[in-house]
Amino acid sequence: MAGSRLTQAVLPWLPGGAAEIAPGVGLLTLPGGGGQMWVHGMATFTWEAGDEAGRRLAAVQVTQLKAATQKQVAAALGTDLATVWRWVSAYREDGLAGLLPARKGPRGPARLTPELTAKISDLDAQGLGLEAIASQCGISTFAVRTALGRIPARPRAAAPAREEQPPAEDTAGRDDSTARQDAEDGAAARDEQQPAAGGGAGQDDAAADAADEPAGQDSTAGQDSTAGRGEADEPAGAEAAGGLLPVLPDPVPRDGERVLARFGLLGEGAAAVFAAGGRYPLAGLLIALPALADTGLLECARQVYGRIRDGYYSLDTVLVHQVLQALLREPRAEGATRVPPPAMGRILGLDRAPEVKTIRRKLAELAAAGKAADLQMAIAQRRAAASPDDLGFLYIDGHTRAYFGTREIQKMHVARLKFPGPATEETWVTDGAGDPLLVVMAEPSTSLAGQIKELLPRLRQIAGEDRKPILCFDRGGWSPDLFAEITDARFDLLTYRKASAGEDTPDLPADAFTTAVHAGEDGREHRYELAGGTADITVTSGTHKGRVLTLRQVTRLDKGRQVRILTTRQAADMPPAAAVYGMGSRWREENYFRYGRAHFALDALDTYAVTAEDPDRKVPSPAKKKAAAAVKTAKKDLAAAQAARDARLTRMRTPAPGQETVITSQQLAKLDAPVTAARQRLEDTQAAAKAIPAKIPLSEHNPGLVRLDTETKLITHAIRMAACNAETILARALNGAYARADDEAYALIREALTTSGDIIPADATLTIRLDPLSAPRRTRALAALCRKLTATATKYPGTGLTLRYEVKEHTA
Repeated sequence: MAGSRLTQAVLPWLPGGAAEIAPGVGLLTLPGGGGQMWVHGMATFTWEAGDEAGRRLAAVQVTQLKAATQKQVAAALGTDLATVWRWVSAYREDGLAGLLPARKGPRGPARLTPELTAKISDLDAQGLGLEAIASQCGISTFAVRTALGRIPARPRAAAPAREEQPPAEDTAGRDDSTARQDAEDGAAARDEQQPAAGGGAGQDDAAADAADEPAGQDSTAGQDSTAGRGEADEPAGAEAAGGLLPVLPDPVPRDGERVLARFGLLGEGAAAVFAAGGRYPLAGLLIALPALADTGLLECARQVYGRIRDGYYSLDTVLVHQVLQALLREPRAEGATRVPPPAMGRILGLDRAPEVKTIRRKLAELAAAGKAADLQMAIAQRRAAASPDDLGFLYIDGHTRAYFGTREIQKMHVARLKFPGPATEETWVTDGAGDPLLVVMAEPSTSLAGQIKELLPRLRQIAGEDRKPILCFDRGGWSPDLFAEITDARFDLLTYRKASAGEDTPDLPADAFTTAVHAGEDGREHRYELAGGTADITVTSGTHKGRVLTLRQVTRLDKGRQVRILTTRQAADMPPAAAVYGMGSRWREENYFRYGRAHFALDALDTYAVTAEDPDRKVPSPAKKKAAAAVKTAKKDLAAAQAARDARLTRMRTPAPGQETVITSQQLAKLDAPVTAARQRLEDTQAAAKAIPAKIPLSEHNPGLVRLDTETKLITHAIRMAACNAETILARALNGAYARADDEAYALIREALTTSGDIIPADATLTIRLDPLSAPRRTRALAALCRKLTATATKYPGTGLTLRYEVKEHTA
């Protein structure tokens, strides 16, 4: 094989004293313990005594040249085939660094005997520090803290996964003694080459998750032993004042937990364990955790779903990861490919974050439970109970989510695109500040008035029996029958007045308007030209047909145009200016739709799953539409025939001067014949249209119609709503701490979320020390925010660690 790379025939010559490995390849032992590898008459590789890396490199290179087999090289070097195979694998994965021998010394946890523990206690009583005690006892500072009871005892690690074996053809024919030697060498090789963070082949869930993601390492082994890692890699080894932090240390090994998860023995998920270190990428994401706790997502998800299938990633981990991904502007599962899993894993207290396949599987598991609507309701009820003052106004609007795929789904008008197309309709409810509170999937072709009517029982559950919020919506919800439903459900309403067909509402005189002032939440004053009054609205259709509603009317004079607003709230509780301000604030909900589409993929298609439409659902009949068009045409024909007859009859009745005209019955009948025929056609067309039902079952119109999956979408909506609300909570917390908060609060939070920092775990706290931001004023604002966040005493999800936040001083 090597000869094929030469232009001349190979030389089989070997120097004297060389041991032949293969034809033309030999090993020459040098005085002092070194060696040379000769290939076809040339001294190709050489190494000095003690140069183990050079010896291994020569063995690997000879096998890669195909000058000798791994088995031949192993026999010449006095080792076994498995060891040479591991050298080759390590060289392919890590290069020369993979061939470096590991540091000699004990690799297991220090044995804290009773005598040694007593000695440590005595030295501690004398006032010696951790490092001094460790030096005298010959152990690590981590072992000292363990002996003093400052580190909780951890269970012994599970047996590590079996290491991959070399190919069968290389091991065939070996005896039992060789196999035993391979096992010993394999154990030594594992000590020499610890896998990198996230390396190996681990598991995510139980057996169904095999081969999903690279494995980490065993957490308990990493916590109880400092072998091969150095003092800086200990989980809590740098919390002492003045201690140096390692930059980007390897995460705590989790191999054992991944193996347990593979066989369904770990439980719901691995616990978060942090390694103390500095300059962690994405450490700024952890400032979102107190705000995330305020949204109630994790608490309500646990309440609704209980737990998920046993695996490496728990329910809390999956949800926290998805929220943090959304805050990085990667809210879809595919976004995990653009965020390094090890970097995100450090923030989650794991070796790696879940990747795309795992995320999809976890979301599918939650969707299969069919409780997404319950999750939405639980979150809304919790927020209402925590902040009842925010429920003074509830803004309601429909949102059309356009679909551009190949499935055949219901078409509806997409206002943003200004034409009809495949889409799904959602009904959103936001609080008085415009923060998303609840979303439900609307039935296709349902009007906003119909959506609100269906939503009233849920809104009552959210608001409670004692509160009477104001439901605010635009003209799309105009329906006197809906107004009656709202008042009967003990809500107030606020909406624009919509003129009915043929109705002409006279304008008010200019002297009826007076100037009114209202101060918004930010303290700024708003001036309006307003006039008060009442309006009687008659219900002309629906359940409450014939009922007359007397509503309060506020008329605003805006640039010469009079805009009328109706409400049931009395002036003593809501002055006219407050009614106009509240109605105008409805655009906060529209602003959320726009912000959500731009930053949180609000309209993204999160799953390709579909469900069959209800075949019995009533849809407008296309035949009815055609019949209505025929009636309209017949009416136009009748009007044209009558106009033509009247024109001819007028000419006959007004002859030229001096002429006389006699109009007979036959002439009149002839003139009226086209009109009679047109009238008959109109009557026939109207009768035919009346016989056609206005709505027909979907199965008769389009039986192949499908509906996009709603469960997954409601779950991802809950996650993105939590991310948006968490970001908003952080931005509002900057008020008073940042002079430019009105204009730059969200930009500052986005920068803070992506900044790096230090993570320092201790017995009961987890300190996040963030790096400075781009400008000193921003760093000072972030420091003030960190003080507020620390005061909340929020615990990291799934642990007992209380979060503490700090910011490094900004250097010039």
